[in-house]
Parts: sequence; structure tokens; C-alpha cells
Amino acid sequence: MTFTVALTGGVASGKSAAARRFAILGAHVIDADLVARELVEPGRPALADIATAFGTGVIASDGTLDRRALRERVFADPPARRRLEDILHPRIRDVLRQRASAPCPGYAIVVVPLLAENAAHYAWVDRVLVIDVPREVQYARLLARDAVSPATAEAMLDAQASREQRLSLADDVIANDGSLADLEAAVARLHERYLALAARARSESH
Repeated sequence: MTFTVALTGGVASGKSAAARRFAILGAHVIDADLVARELVEPGRPALADIATAFGTGVIASDGTLDRRALRERVFADPPARRRLEDILHPRIRDVLRQRASAPCPGYAIVVVPLLAENAAHYAWVDRVLVIDVPREVQYARLLARDAVSPATAEAMLDAQASREQRLSLADDVIANDGSLADLEAAVARLHERYLALAARARSESH
């Protein structure tokens, strides 16, 4: 099994920016959001299950998932959000674990936005990295990035685990309320640490 680090953080915390930097440095990055997009492509069973659960109003005219319509629907309705999670999350977890188990020369970063909400399902990871920002920073970034309403932004934040819950799981933390250069420097330091930990794990397994 490849040495695996779960990278998590709240919505709009900068997980994708951190993951891109790890990838540039050579880490094998597997992103739950990208896996989710694969799973809901036209013709995939998960998309059919979503259409059955939520109706054709969440399917665009070209047959693809209307992500905005679905997001507005599920964040206004907690039982609906749980139905969506029941459809997608087991499938996502299976793919993440399968891809993380493939041998690679360094280490794997598995980007899991909802790790704190599903920590028991990720006991197989070796380490947890939390990208941490204050809630007010997340809120401002959501409004600017996703053009959602203030009410939807608040609902998206309320739907996730608290900042304290995420930090309680962390082996490593990057405070991402500074510049991009600050983030890149923090990632570079952790990259060296993870290479060393992965090398040690490989030597101990032989």
C-alpha cells in the first residue's frame, strides 16, 4: 500500500490549490471531487440514481448533471443532501481506496473534502492534512467564487463539520489565510516530510 495522506478542509479553504502544488512537486494526487464528476457522467449508474431520487430537474438538456440546480436543492434540504451522499459517497470511497493502493514512487495525496464527516471510512490513510481558514474567509470566497446567494453560502458552511472537528483529526495543518507564496512554501515543507515518511514506511515493510 502506498503511503497515503488525506488532504481535507472546509469548502473554499484552498484544498484544490494545495493539491495542485503537491502534484507539481510529484505527489500522486487523487481528488474525490474529480472522482465524483467521473461517477455522474452520462450513462453512469450514479447519474441514473440521482435522476431517480431528485427528478429530471437536476439533469440539463444535454443529459449532464445540472450541478447548480442540484446544489441549490440539497443544501436547502438536509434529508435530500443525505440521499445524495448515500448515492455517491460509497462509490467515491471505493475508487479512492483502489487508486491509492496502486504503487507509486513517492506518496499519494487523497483529497477528501468531507473527511471529518466520514472519518471512520478513511481509517486506511496514514496521515491527515487539514487546510485551515477562518469561517469568514470561507464565506467571502464562496460568494466571490461560486456566485451563490448569501443564504446558500451559509447553508454550505453549516452543512459541513466544524473547523474544530476537522482540526481534531489533523496530523498536519496549513493555515491558508495568507498569500499563494505562503501556501506553496508550506506545501514544499510537507512534501519533503511526506517523502521521508513514505521512504521509512517502505523500508519497514520489507
